[in-house]
Amino acid sequence: MKYSLDHKSPVPLHIQAEELLRKLITEEEFQNGKLLPNEVELAKMLAISRTTLRQAINKLVFEGLLIRKKRKGTKVNQETVSSKSNNWLSFSQEMKLRGITVTNFELHISWIFPDKQIADFFEITADKKILKLERVRGKKDDPFVYFISYFHPRIGLTGDEDFKRPLYELLEHDYSTIATLSKEEISAHAAEQHIAEKLHIKTGEPVLFRKRFVFDPGERPIEYNLGYYKADSFVYTVESRR
Repeated sequence: MKYSLDHKSPVPLHIQAEELLRKLITEEEFQNGKLLPNEVELAKMLAISRTTLRQAINKLVFEGLLIRKKRKGTKVNQETVSSKSNNWLSFSQEMKLRGITVTNFELHISWIFPDKQIADFFEITADKKILKLERVRGKKDDPFVYFISYFHPRIGLTGDEDFKRPLYELLEHDYSTIATLSKEEISAHAAEQHIAEKLHIKTGEPVLFRKRFVFDPGERPIEYNLGYYKADSFVYTVESRR
């Protein structure tokens, strides 16, 4: 990979360095544990200051993508997956950006009558069936998230869709339904037996529970999503700016 930045670009150098690092850490050698070039060496290659480079590295460390240890170096974090609260994407898109190949362990589709909470969110009556999608996903040999999604009948899903595709890409391209707003609730839970079996953990072990409400540009509800993440495999990061 060519290590260079465009010093004439209006894009700040630390942003360019960050994007270069994101590409760099997807390469097989670094995915397999090789240390990244040291800061002095890499800053010299890019013709930037160590302060500028460190700003980019700190961003990826904050996101949980890199591990930095004194006197050892910086390498890709193989143990955790990180999801950011801003610029949210479908799970498949998030993992692709991090160089992680997603494995689908389970995929179930059913039509159910919504409970009161879901019916109220969709503003429909409880006697109208909706599509329910259940997926267990993760890295090779490591299922770390169990998703349950419910979709508004307005979308027109049939259940015959290829749900191995990125979800929001599928909704946009096939049904002209664009997801633009996500509201989320995050809490910690002890895994019930059903969840524990899905994630291959013991009953009572901690899981991160994320409830996501997804809306279209008109702020009409699209998806009601529940996600259960293995606590030792997932880091949820929040970036705030004043």
